[in-house]
Amino acid sequence: MTDSRWLDAREARLWQSYRDAYRELMRALETRLISNSGLSGADYALLHPLSVAEDGVLRTRDLGKSVGWERSRLSHQVSRMEKRGLVCREECVSDARGSMVRLTDIGRKAIEAAAPDHVDAVRTYFFDHLTPEEQDQLTTVLERIVNTIPTDPCAPSTCDE
Repeated sequence: MTDSRWLDAREARLWQSYRDAYRELMRALETRLISNSGLSGADYALLHPLSVAEDGVLRTRDLGKSVGWERSRLSHQVSRMEKRGLVCREECVSDARGSMVRLTDIGRKAIEAAAPDHVDAVRTYFFDHLTPEEQDQLTTVLERIVNTIPTDPCAPSTCDE
């Protein structure tokens, strides 16, 4: 095991600022979404990719990948949304082992009603505080970070066995 490279004061401030900004942004978006549409952030997270998918349907595994969720979390959320009529599950015609999640008419109406205010909230809480140049810089930095994160963070090369 190598010696830890502790964060210096500047790095610690940046890391804490990022964590605080992310936490507070997610809290504000969730609160506004629920109060204005009745949808949770998890509802919106699944409804959005379904709303832009061809025919409003995605393989369950692809939906999970698109939001970065484990199969169990996805299954529970889809079950909750099914009970409310937002989505329905279907068998996968091309693969009997797979399943599909389809956006219902109720789900489509819900996402279409929620989207304008949600986009306004994202703009108000995030984009309105950045210049176009800062947006470009932040995009470049975040994409670089995402592209260097291993898909399996505990692969033998990065974690103790």
